[in-house]
Amino acid sequence: MIEEKLIGQEFSLISLVDGVTVVDFPAVQDHKRAYDGDCGPNTGGMGTYSDANLSLPFLTEQDLKSAHEINVAVMKALEKETGFKFKGFMYGGFIVTKNGVKLIEYNIRLGDPEAMNIMPLLKSDFVDICEAMVNEKLNKKVVQFENKATVCKYVVPQGYPDKPVKGEKIFIDYEKMSKDVRIYFASVDGMRNDLKLCGSRAIGVVGIAENLEKAEKICEQAVNLITGPVFHRKDIGTKELIGKRIRQMEEVMEM
Repeated sequence: MIEEKLIGQEFSLISLVDGVTVVDFPAVQDHKRAYDGDCGPNTGGMGTYSDANLSLPFLTEQDLKSAHEINVAVMKALEKETGFKFKGFMYGGFIVTKNGVKLIEYNIRLGDPEAMNIMPLLKSDFVDICEAMVNEKLNKKVVQFENKATVCKYVVPQGYPDKPVKGEKIFIDYEKMSKDVRIYFASVDGMRNDLKLCGSRAIGVVGIAENLEKAEKICEQAVNLITGPVFHRKDIGTKELIGKRIRQMEEVMEM
């Protein structure tokens, strides 16, 4: 087997598909490494961000167009190969390189954590969107988003992912949470005020604002209201890490 090494920045583009039309969600970037600075073991994803312009700081308009065209091509290929129109979510994992956008993987579902970024931005009714997918009536008027930035950070057990603690209690100060925060419970057991860790990513926390800097601050403040034997990546969505991504992409283009 021959593998090609791809150097660049990865991103996710999830699309709604009705078998005829493809409408994209905002682009999102995930962070797989467990610790700040992209260090440590790989995980299921420690957090994500999306920008208010529905793109990402290191992507060009052509990059997004290329990823969209790949999703359209896959939709058409599925019908050609199977005789059936695909209807649902098409989740492309892409990397933008010096030689353009390349496809890394596909999933036929919403992404985790990506869904926590993009779903709160929907201005349209999700039931109406699903009906449009079923009835082949998708278009950009049916699917509309707020032009806001989001930052998601996962709270995970100490020792995650290799030797996570389990059964320990965590506490959330709900009263101090901003109205611009969304909390998504994952690998926890119990009720709202009596939560125990189950060993995997525990709680996704999303900050929403008119720009990335504000969204990150809202998210970070909320994450710090969750206490117990847990940790999170503090650098996701920060100006410093995003600047690093942009510089890395500039270096790739100069190679």
